[in-house]
Amino acid sequence: MPIYEKFVGAHRDDFLSLKDAQKNYKLTWSEDFNFAYDVMDVLGTEKPDKTAMIWVSKDGEELKFTFEDMMKMSNKVANYLRYLGVKKGDRVLLVMKRSHYFWHTVLALHKIGAVMVQATFMLTPKEYVYRCNKAGIKYAILTGDGNCTDQFDERQDEYETVLRKMVLGHKKADGWLDFEEGVANASDEWVRPTGKDAIYANDTSILGFTSGTNGYPKMVLHDFRYPLGHIMTGVFWHRVVDGGLHFTISDTGWLKSLWGKMYGQWFGESAVLVYDFDKFDAVDILEKLEKYRVTTFCVPPTMYRLLLQQDVKKYDLSALTHCCTAGEALSPEIFNNWKEATGLELHEGFGQTETTLCIATIYPWTKPVPGAMGLPVPGFDVHILDEEGENAAHGSNGEICIRTLSADRHPCGLMRSYNANSEDTERAIYRGYYHTGDVAYRDEFGLFRYVGRNDDVIKSSGYRISPFEIESVMLEHPAVFEVAVTGVPDPVRGFAVKATVALKDGYVGSDELTKELQTYVKKNTAPYKYPRVIEYVAALPKTFNGKIRRVEIRNNDKQKYDENNK
Repeated sequence: MPIYEKFVGAHRDDFLSLKDAQKNYKLTWSEDFNFAYDVMDVLGTEKPDKTAMIWVSKDGEELKFTFEDMMKMSNKVANYLRYLGVKKGDRVLLVMKRSHYFWHTVLALHKIGAVMVQATFMLTPKEYVYRCNKAGIKYAILTGDGNCTDQFDERQDEYETVLRKMVLGHKKADGWLDFEEGVANASDEWVRPTGKDAIYANDTSILGFTSGTNGYPKMVLHDFRYPLGHIMTGVFWHRVVDGGLHFTISDTGWLKSLWGKMYGQWFGESAVLVYDFDKFDAVDILEKLEKYRVTTFCVPPTMYRLLLQQDVKKYDLSALTHCCTAGEALSPEIFNNWKEATGLELHEGFGQTETTLCIATIYPWTKPVPGAMGLPVPGFDVHILDEEGENAAHGSNGEICIRTLSADRHPCGLMRSYNANSEDTERAIYRGYYHTGDVAYRDEFGLFRYVGRNDDVIKSSGYRISPFEIESVMLEHPAVFEVAVTGVPDPVRGFAVKATVALKDGYVGSDELTKELQTYVKKNTAPYKYPRVIEYVAALPKTFNGKIRRVEIRNNDKQKYDENNK
């Protein structure tokens, strides 16, 4: 029996319909539930030889960790951190890229009851100071790869709470402790704390920062129940194979890494593949899928598009049983081409830093539909609300909102607060709902279709226009490799629709091609939605995880507009 059944009380295939699952899917947990003890240590004791993680370095070094290894390594890290003074409730910053020590450290912090704070290795000195002071960071563990320690130390006099700093890779730096040496010398025996040090399910365990598209990033606080929400992510959506190998591409600086490389997969007793590469290379990734016989796979649509630029069929991907995608709207072109190349359909999902998976195509009896995210998952009561707070009619845009009336109806996986501040939290959770800030609508079949962030939706001449609808149409044109649709300031319309386009090899931007693309959009969607401005670029700006940064395009256009209208 997979360990997740202890918390669900049923196997994922026991539910006969979506209605049945929504009614009967019940999570149960003890008041002191802790993933490190109640899942990983149980697996480490009962199934010690079962593979938990295969880690591959950018240079080809390979390490395999069993569940027993994970238990003992996390004990060693916990002992070292406790020796340094880390205790329950302390905030610990992790900037560890894809080092295997990240996974040992997360489990160790859970065992201590300390709060994990993830961050990307691309932070600037100013961003380090902001996060450390805002979160009250006492301990920092950074990768020794690159110049992270230099960036962290550049404004070291401005840190208000940092007590100790540790570095990976045996890097010698003033004021930094050798983390790996300390762990190596620590004991692998650990006893679960009790009494005043006992850890409870409603204690804070994770503090994440939003991407900060509007103002400074907000702190998102999750409790120790958070991993339970990812049973839906790994077991039901990724449909991980017991004893198989799951591969999600995500840097550990973001909570996405917890979605695809840890909790849900281990609930399903699948191993995770961690590939510590520096730069995404489609051929390299396809070779890893083939070599390691990956069984389940999840990456953003942009990465599928890059993989499909290669001859996917020449790789032996016969071990793959299920593929998922999230982070952006999925175009029919990518969906159809991946299915043609592999025989597998792509299952979309939706969630945020503030949530676990809450909308998806999750069951064998629900067919994926290109462009549709799917249906609300059990555990989340999801609604599309109009501006008056009423349920929007099918086909009408509204905000994705999650019902949460009281503490006992607070879904597992939904954040507890913004900024540990009731005022900030009540701006997002009010009138019985968490307001996501994302816009969608339900089609005639009840499927949720994504429109965009409130900020992404283009308001032009009184119309509200979805950028993803236009992007999906343009991606069907043979010249378009990638496209981002945004609103550009316009003195008459408020905003005009703009398409920033990266072309496929063999095509060159021109006035003729611009007219052709505009005509193509007019023929395939409502004419008023066509892009009045088209800009050709070599590549679109992206996050480290491959998501297109529309906010960067919008900000650049606004800056140009403001300068031209001074």
